[in-house]
Amino acid sequence: MMESQTLILVFLALCGTGVLLSLVWPESRQGALLAWVGCLGAITLVWAGTNALLADQTFNQLLWPLPELGTLTLKLDRLSAVFAVITGLVLFPASIFAGGELRVTPERREGRAFTAMLLGLYASIGLIFVAGDVLLFLLAWEVMSVLSYLLVLCDRNRENGRAGAGYLLLAMGEAGTLAAALGFILLAVGAGSLDFGVIRSAASPLGPSARWAVFLLSFFGFGVKAGLVPVNFWLPRAYAVAPRAFVPVLAGATLNLGLYGILRVNADLMSSTQVGPGLVALIVGTLSALVGILYATTANDLKTMLAHSSIENAGIVVAGFGAGMVFVATAHPVPAAIAFVAGLYHLINHSLYKTLLFFGAGVVEGQTGTRDMDRLGGLIKWMPWTALGFLAGTLSIAALPPFNGFVSEWLTLQTMLRSAELASTPAKMVFALCGAGLALTAALAVTCFVKVFAMSFLGMRRLDGNQRVTEAGSGALIPMAILAVLCLAFGVLPTYVIPALDSAAGSLAGASAADALVPPFFAPNPAHDTLPPAFVGEFHDLGAQVGQSVLPGRGLVVLHRGGPENPVVFAMSTSYMLVALISLLIVTYVVIRLWLTRSRRLARRERWDGGVRRLLPEMTYTATGFSNPVRVIFDAVFRPTTVEDTRETVAEHFRTAIRREKERVHLVDKLVFLPVRTAAFWFAGGLAAMHHGRINVYAAYVLLALLAALVIALL
Repeated sequence: MMESQTLILVFLALCGTGVLLSLVWPESRQGALLAWVGCLGAITLVWAGTNALLADQTFNQLLWPLPELGTLTLKLDRLSAVFAVITGLVLFPASIFAGGELRVTPERREGRAFTAMLLGLYASIGLIFVAGDVLLFLLAWEVMSVLSYLLVLCDRNRENGRAGAGYLLLAMGEAGTLAAALGFILLAVGAGSLDFGVIRSAASPLGPSARWAVFLLSFFGFGVKAGLVPVNFWLPRAYAVAPRAFVPVLAGATLNLGLYGILRVNADLMSSTQVGPGLVALIVGTLSALVGILYATTANDLKTMLAHSSIENAGIVVAGFGAGMVFVATAHPVPAAIAFVAGLYHLINHSLYKTLLFFGAGVVEGQTGTRDMDRLGGLIKWMPWTALGFLAGTLSIAALPPFNGFVSEWLTLQTMLRSAELASTPAKMVFALCGAGLALTAALAVTCFVKVFAMSFLGMRRLDGNQRVTEAGSGALIPMAILAVLCLAFGVLPTYVIPALDSAAGSLAGASAADALVPPFFAPNPAHDTLPPAFVGEFHDLGAQVGQSVLPGRGLVVLHRGGPENPVVFAMSTSYMLVALISLLIVTYVVIRLWLTRSRRLARRERWDGGVRRLLPEMTYTATGFSNPVRVIFDAVFRPTTVEDTRETVAEHFRTAIRREKERVHLVDKLVFLPVRTAAFWFAGGLAAMHHGRINVYAAYVLLALLAALVIALL
């Protein structure tokens, strides 16, 4: 078996070779080059990560010494391995999709540059995960930031604010990098080294003030890339204008880098000793989730809606991480391990279904020419396979069983209930409020994605009748099918996913989440005899041993055991749930088609349209109408500004037209950045006035400065 270290080097070599080949490869074959090299690189990345997680093939490889800065180091540990695996799972279908996009438009001149920069981005992402010191991490991070900016701009069609959104992405990314770098410097100064291992060993003596400084700098610095409130205003703008071939990578892979940075610094390099940082992470995560889903529910542009949804999901992940940090600080290792597993599980799930949904949005835009859900509808008749793949993504992101989103959101909510083990009442109250916020987020997510699928693929067609709409090609359908299968697999096999994540979460929490969540109900498992016989007998009566003769592992039930008075704290099994759902569908089909209606003749009649002679598309429910109740209920949150446009004629006495429109300004912009911008303009205006005054005013400035200096000297 090839070792992880060799596989990482092969991955980097593949990306580098791909970049060089793209410079000499014909423009018309850039799509094939990107697909092949990208897929091979993704396979090696998944392989390396899987080796580290399941076969314990971690490594620490010293590279080149740098004077006064230490030695550049490659290191793959279990936490890096989790992110490497999910990145590979995303990059494999994303490379096929991006290659298909380039093949569809071979006449475009950006194909060579796009291929080179995307493969370079793959390499930088992989390098971030295996960086073993601060310098290599920041170098790779900077390359990733610049390439992300260039890829957003890599399209000849640069209207609709593409350049502005790209500059905003770059500026915010650099500000976040600077903050994170300051956090690293504080840690490195205390340790006297840039090596992650030395920093981890020397972090314990840090005082509370230094810990808070490192936490705030790294949390909000990396939070820029993760899309957390209040530093996420760049994200919807950049996602909306990014090329269709790149935005799935942006959402499924690069967003995870911010989450990786937060977890690496605040749970690994500097283990939690205070409750406060964890609570801040929990609150910010919940607010991000709630604000993100509110704006997603009311957005009608497919890509903008999915961008806001990414903010929501990043918030859920960070809420899980925050809960884990609180449990670590209060010496509750088992709930901490469960919380970290829940966060990592949701991170994986989000990467899978969000990439799938961005594929679907790109296909819809490519085939119809629009992303406006008010103009779509009825696409399932012309694009049935795209609709099926998109449906899998919407069921997953809406957290409906047996798809993957259900498992991770259910685990996250169960983690919030574990706050009962905390001694601090204020901390319990924060957990309770955040749990309620996350539950509301889950409910709104169902509303949001019912709207998305129903208004885009069901109902009557609202597009121009002359516009021809056809099914997408295999370059889009194959990656959608891969991700749809993965969404289902990660949903019905949580008892295999949790032990795989356990080694990474256990290193952060000091306990095993697999032991706490996956009881060994299968008799062939060596740990089966550790369970009390009475407990096993009761669950075997319910069928918890079904499958033990053909399946490996501990079992198919996720269950957290309590004490003698409460032996089962929570439990579920999406594996058995899938079997039950399939059985119910079969029984229903047999009862209705083969028994109740067998002897009846099928008669087709014209549908009843509420008494209307002919139902027009304009008369049907639109996406705006569907989400309007949410706008009304949360009007106090959105607080739209009414803009009046009045047209007058004779001496302002007669008005020919009055138009009032409600203009929405994002909540974060309104509460955080508009006041800052107003203050900055006010200050700049004052400086400008000082630069353009009269000579006697300047003389007054000199006199006032002299008097101020004299007063200070006398004091």
